[in-house]
Amino acid sequence: MPNTFAQSIAVVAAVSAAAAGALTSGSMPNAGRVPTKAATVAAPVVHAPASEAYLRATYGISAAEAQRRLALQRDAPAIAADLAARFPGEFAGAWIDQARGGVLIVAATETAPIRTNLLTRPDAGHLSTVKVTRSLRQLRSTATEVAAKLGVTVGAEVAIDEVANEVVVTTGRRVAAGDPRLAGVAGAAKGVRTVSRPGVVEKSCDPLHCFTKPMRGGIRIDVPRDNGTVGGCTTGFNLRSGRDLYIVTAGHCVGSGTHTHIDTTSHDGHPVSVENQALVNYDPVNEHYLDYAIMPYQPGAVETWFGRRANEGLVNTYCPGGCQGSTSVAMTGFVDYTAVQTGWVVCASGAGYTPEIPGTYVDSGAGIGYKPGIHCGEVDSKASGSIGVKICARAGDSGGPLFLEGEGKALGILTDGDDGSGPCTNPNEHNYYTPISKILTDVNAGWAGADFTLGLPQTTPTRRGTR
Repeated sequence: MPNTFAQSIAVVAAVSAAAAGALTSGSMPNAGRVPTKAATVAAPVVHAPASEAYLRATYGISAAEAQRRLALQRDAPAIAADLAARFPGEFAGAWIDQARGGVLIVAATETAPIRTNLLTRPDAGHLSTVKVTRSLRQLRSTATEVAAKLGVTVGAEVAIDEVANEVVVTTGRRVAAGDPRLAGVAGAAKGVRTVSRPGVVEKSCDPLHCFTKPMRGGIRIDVPRDNGTVGGCTTGFNLRSGRDLYIVTAGHCVGSGTHTHIDTTSHDGHPVSVENQALVNYDPVNEHYLDYAIMPYQPGAVETWFGRRANEGLVNTYCPGGCQGSTSVAMTGFVDYTAVQTGWVVCASGAGYTPEIPGTYVDSGAGIGYKPGIHCGEVDSKASGSIGVKICARAGDSGGPLFLEGEGKALGILTDGDDGSGPCTNPNEHNYYTPISKILTDVNAGWAGADFTLGLPQTTPTRRGTR
């Protein structure tokens, strides 16, 4: 499996690099934080202990301030949607800047009307505007035009970076770096710059031992290879199609060159799922956009893992190393990729592990000192068509879920990321997640009559998937 990404070309922002960096500053001449004399903050109630712990440890803030930031994050999508509807010609996107005080930055081509509107909203003292060149409507129009010229799709090879106020074209998959058509879409006047993505490694390997009911996201699954050895990945989410139940994990877990047979997976010796090759999307050339495998449960596995009533919407949030209060988070839905904002505090769960005493568990290759379970961090990019995060992950975590802890919303599954081994010591480590909204759109569009949805906490009798 390839360990490096190809080069990328991006549509350059009209703003300079210095200005792009200043986009997050409420003190720049063209930006303005809403006066604090406006509406006061409603008491935030967001139950997200791991996310709160991340904010407190990273930014040295109080529990109350962490709660305020999580409440603002919870409300940010609705604020952005409302502003986009009210000011379609001016609104240019929104994101949260945690480093500058947990402020929601709203970009606009004309800031005055939006700033006036923000005065009426809760936590107005942490709402800021910044003036940019292009509205979100203009960026979307440009993205559509560029994608059409290149014969690719918006949201994959062509994406919008709201923070930099630009459109991004990623090359090396369906568009070659030397493609002559790029000359027609690149250039400062069109807003084009070049970027490259660092080398990454997929997070799949030998699995971690763990067993508990019900089957949920964040649990190891064993996947036998062609040569008789056993590799493994992490479950992402349960999916449902009608009354049938499935799991979704990374496509490279079963679709790589070491898995040419029909894979069956297990956990702690108990059968879990069976591969359906028609529901595997893994293209080594285009793997970082849609890397997924949707697998029905094996005969009898639903009864093994759920009993007669399926509580199928859970994600495991076991605290790394074990701690009081470790539990599971119930997913109540998912966030569309287009609504995910840079600066959000998000969490991931994985099963990578290397035992300190050989033989006590199967070594996933994670490195001694890495603890399986929940790890939290921030969204810091969307330009590649995936969700880029600053969260530690290791071999064995592939396919594991990315989610909003407080809201119980699914975001994506782990595809790949920076190389790393052992304890999480690099605060700038980057990993990349395939958006769950894209997975569902792709499989439902590609399979006649498909109606896959995210599994939710409920008590409907469930049978194994049969597609």
